[in-house]
Amino acid sequence: MTVAVTPTTQVDRSAGVTAPAGFRAAGVIAGIKPAGTPDLTVVVNDGPHDVAAGVFTTNKVKAAPVLWSQQVLTAGALKAVVLNSGGANACTGPEGFQDTHKTAEKLAAVLGVGAAQIGVCSTGLIGERLPMDELLPGVDAAVAALGDDAAAGLAAATAVMTTDNVPKQAALTHPDGWSIGGFAKGAGMCAPNMATMLSVITTDAVLDQPHLDHALRNAVGKTFNRLDVDGGTSTNDTVLLLSSGASGITVTPEEFEAALTALAADLVKQLQADAEGVTKHVSITVQGAASEAEALAAAKIVAEDNLCKTAFFASDPNWGRIAMAVGNAPTAFDPALLDITLNGAAICVAGGKGVDRSEADLSGLEIDVVIDLHAGPASATVLTTDLSHAYVEENSAYSS
Repeated sequence: MTVAVTPTTQVDRSAGVTAPAGFRAAGVIAGIKPAGTPDLTVVVNDGPHDVAAGVFTTNKVKAAPVLWSQQVLTAGALKAVVLNSGGANACTGPEGFQDTHKTAEKLAAVLGVGAAQIGVCSTGLIGERLPMDELLPGVDAAVAALGDDAAAGLAAATAVMTTDNVPKQAALTHPDGWSIGGFAKGAGMCAPNMATMLSVITTDAVLDQPHLDHALRNAVGKTFNRLDVDGGTSTNDTVLLLSSGASGITVTPEEFEAALTALAADLVKQLQADAEGVTKHVSITVQGAASEAEALAAAKIVAEDNLCKTAFFASDPNWGRIAMAVGNAPTAFDPALLDITLNGAAICVAGGKGVDRSEADLSGLEIDVVIDLHAGPASATVLTTDLSHAYVEENSAYSS
């Protein structure tokens, strides 16, 4: 997931979606959440361009806002996005889709654009209708609060949070003078099979829609799709990329994809660090696979295995659990050649016991797992977390 960028393009976490020229944002309290915390975000593209791309959940059960945003993005353009936390608007039937449509129409009317130019995202509890009496006036409040400064960008990143503890945003400016910025949210039900739960990324670079779409899909595959907290691909997963072209600088697809991938990789590290109940940041690399797809499949099997995750929580170098998990992956290898290294200690060598377990120190925050299959030239890395008491407690009480 590491992406080489020059020192002048290092990611800045003090900025987000308002860092690129041509964008305004806001995050307000609409009253959707009973706790009275920020719960409605609006991001507006003031142009001159309104090019956009999106990637969405592959879950068969798709929330109403996912269906809406997929539909409007067939035109490859968006003027604005409205996002709410406090309710997923998933499994809510035709009425839920009508609520999404009304939300888009409301923002469109306030901005003086068409509803088909508005993206909609929601996150929260599945199966409940949104409180439209609070949400629609909240759109007015959010538009009134729109700003193009760093505070506005942070407010936008904050209002999409559900079980997140901190907002997650990042931005970078290319030496040529164009910028890219974004925010993301997600702490649980996080095994993105497209993107993460919700993310909006903005840029003032000039790029046509096909190249924008191509860059987004490639970046997502290398970053968001390599995070696996708990194996749950959400019904609402959405990542939207909007280009204002306000810098006036035309960029090459290669330059843009590199910057986008660097930005997305940083957002993913923030998501991993704030996952529900996290006490360990775990990196699982499978190397020596016949193909990248096989390496990725094996890494995901380990990332999602509860026995492995509880061992990580306990700082227990129980490599047998990792070997068991890899053996269940749809990946071809000879078990007699399997090597497993934990934080630099070769604890399993040639399918059997390596150095003493005591040499694998997992007591710190970071755990680095390297699995060598000796079956080919390909590799892949997946980021995950441990399975802690706090994760179980938080998710056992999520809807109560």
